[in-house]
Amino acid sequence: MLTDTVDPKNVIAALCLLVGARYGWTGLGWGLLAIVFCAGIPIAYIVVREGEGRWANRHLTDRSRRMVVIPVILASVLTCLTTMYVGGAPAPMLSMVAAMLVTLAAIWPITRWWKISVHTAVLAGALAMLGMLYGPWWLLSALLVPLVAWSRSRLQDHTPWQTVAGAALGVLVAAPVFAVGL
Repeated sequence: MLTDTVDPKNVIAALCLLVGARYGWTGLGWGLLAIVFCAGIPIAYIVVREGEGRWANRHLTDRSRRMVVIPVILASVLTCLTTMYVGGAPAPMLSMVAAMLVTLAAIWPITRWWKISVHTAVLAGALAMLGMLYGPWWLLSALLVPLVAWSRSRLQDHTPWQTVAGAALGVLVAAPVFAVGL
């Protein structure tokens, strides 16, 4: 249940709304656009492939499936970033989407050889960005990361090291990219 609650698409949707809310109704509009391209289109692609019988489930437990879907997600996120830039989105919104793009680009080559945890990477990166934007109290939410890491390991979807590496990558990549827009 915890794994499904903090599924990357859910974390991304919450992040987009929380960052967007900082900039009023216009920011929420940009946040909704980001949700479409950074969570909606990617999950729709995965669900369609699953429905075709090509993939067993939407969690992409097989690394070879991730190698196919990551370029699709990268293209969708890049389209979002370009649209937001051309449309004049606030700098932190641009940095948020850029952080997603760079994090995913870092995950992709690792995935060829090792099944790094996307759940912990997305969650840790998102919480780091929210902490930077809203202040240190948000950092208390980082207590969720070890719980999700435990859950992913308990489900035998990842080893403990894969979850730790995902969380570290999420913070070390997303935070500096996001900081550019603050």
